[in-house]
Amino acid sequence: MIKPETILIVEDDDIARENLGYILSKAGYDITTVATGAKALSLLEDREFDLVLTDLKMAQVSGMQVLAKTRELYPYTEVIMITGYATVDSAVDAMRQGAYHYIPKPYKVDLVRKVVSEALLKRQLYFENQELKKSLAECQIDRPQLIGNSRVMRSVIKLLEQTAPSESNVLIIGETGTGKELAARTIHKLSARRDHPFVAFNCGAFTEELLSNELFGHEKDAFTGATAQKAGLIETADRGTVFLDEIGDMPLNMQVKLLRVIEEKEVLRVGATQPIPVDARFVAATARDLNRDSEANRFRRDLYYRLNVITIPLPPLADRTEDLPLLVNHFFVRKSRQAGKEIKSIDPEAMEILCQYSWPGNVRELENVIERAVVMARDSVIRRHDLPDDFLNLSVQTFRHSDHEAPVSLEQQEAKYIRWVLDQTGWNKTKAAQILRIDRVSLWRKINRYKLEG
Repeated sequence: MIKPETILIVEDDDIARENLGYILSKAGYDITTVATGAKALSLLEDREFDLVLTDLKMAQVSGMQVLAKTRELYPYTEVIMITGYATVDSAVDAMRQGAYHYIPKPYKVDLVRKVVSEALLKRQLYFENQELKKSLAECQIDRPQLIGNSRVMRSVIKLLEQTAPSESNVLIIGETGTGKELAARTIHKLSARRDHPFVAFNCGAFTEELLSNELFGHEKDAFTGATAQKAGLIETADRGTVFLDEIGDMPLNMQVKLLRVIEEKEVLRVGATQPIPVDARFVAATARDLNRDSEANRFRRDLYYRLNVITIPLPPLADRTEDLPLLVNHFFVRKSRQAGKEIKSIDPEAMEILCQYSWPGNVRELENVIERAVVMARDSVIRRHDLPDDFLNLSVQTFRHSDHEAPVSLEQQEAKYIRWVLDQTGWNKTKAAQILRIDRVSLWRKINRYKLEG
């Protein structure tokens, strides 16, 4: 539950103090009131407030002294001055000393609410900006964060690096959990738009009405409940990147509207009569075959062409098992840090079990498995019993050359073993290549070389 913002009210007039406290309490703030500047200074020594409202003219300790003490102890706590002695000189002096605003008595309730809200928003935006700078510093990279050293992943990373500086729209295709949003964020981070918004939106998570409202926004009174104007996500991504995940699930009527936005570079809010210019790059992602969907009239072909200027295919984890140790190491380091644990390694037996699994959920499933293993680990090493029960119950098959058979060459032994693995997997070449620790192209070559047939 989010804690309410804290406000200190310093007012020597009992009625004014009580009224201010009541008004701001009703607005949802956590209010503390004191009658003298001296009490305010004592309270400020013990704790920080998000905002201070103080009377300017008070006996012994003035509002200007409260302002000075607040700025000294808490530079990012805003102070609003309230006084019945409204003069230009006192207002200017208070602003020079760091007051956020100056409100004369008798004050208007709506004005007080407005100024308080704006002062708190200023403080909030400052801390959000600091957090963003920290995150950007931690995530600053010169190359994509997609992890992998396999041939297929080196190709993907190279394609991302070539694509990012352009302004072309991109279509990322791949199974669920292969890292499509991470690839989209990488494109944005390596592009000239990196300092502007990256807006991600799942097209399969909303009804058509909500899709239109979220993507394009609306005008005030455009429909029942539209009490204020709202900018859509595409509009907020101006000069940045819009990532449309699960684009294949977008209704056809919405596809028409999106196509117009891409072609005309402008959005029309719901209820509006004038379009708004917008400069955004579109990156879409899907696990579906949009070409086939367009042929079956399930997806607009013109939109498909607009989005599919550059295609980036992401491979399933089963097709790049050589990257598994890198990914496992990356995840257990990150997850152990998040869990406040010091995991230093993974036991070879546990790693072997992970390497034998087919990973239908791809990298996302691997991340979840490692997170669980980190939580379950009893010491600094992830062991076999830290993995999910499903992994421990995988059946084990063995291949052995009979002692009664005549010795064979190494190539004959390899051919026999490859056939055995293929038979065990029902000639599923992806699974067979995973077990053999080779890529599918190498497996295909060996099948042809040894003239193996299913």
